[in-house]
Amino acid sequence: MGVKRCLQIGGTMLIFLANILMVLATATNYWSRHPDGHSGLWQECNQGVCSTIPCQTMLAMTGACMVLAVGFGIVSMLMGLRILCHHGEPLRGRMTSAILFLSGLLLLIAMIGYSVKDAWTSDVFFSWSYFSGWLALPFSILAGFCFLLADMIMQSTDAISGFPVCL
Repeated sequence: MGVKRCLQIGGTMLIFLANILMVLATATNYWSRHPDGHSGLWQECNQGVCSTIPCQTMLAMTGACMVLAVGFGIVSMLMGLRILCHHGEPLRGRMTSAILFLSGLLLLIAMIGYSVKDAWTSDVFFSWSYFSGWLALPFSILAGFCFLLADMIMQSTDAISGFPVCL
């Protein structure tokens, strides 16, 4: 198994892990803890009673960016699996890495937006859903670099394949 194939497998595994963390962060309501309970992007729980959060601009932007990041992450994972399954065809990973970088950018915007929303509150602490969102960010970016490097290896192999040199 060559370096290109290892990078593609590693990138696909990183996409899978990032998607699990992003879906977990988006779906759960443990983004922040406060003395009475906890809250997330969609619900707030006070003393065991959960209710939907009224519309707030920063929270709506965070939720929208997280949902888009998850969507792009799933699309890129499907593209990565397609590249892995068709190893005889010269499929390029440039589009997969571009979608992964876009997913990472949306994730970064969401996480910074939520951080700014609760940054100046002294009795609010960030919880595990929030941190799993931050943990998904490097996995998404690293997966993008894996597919980008695999594509660069494929391009260089294609470029020198016509030369009558023994390498």
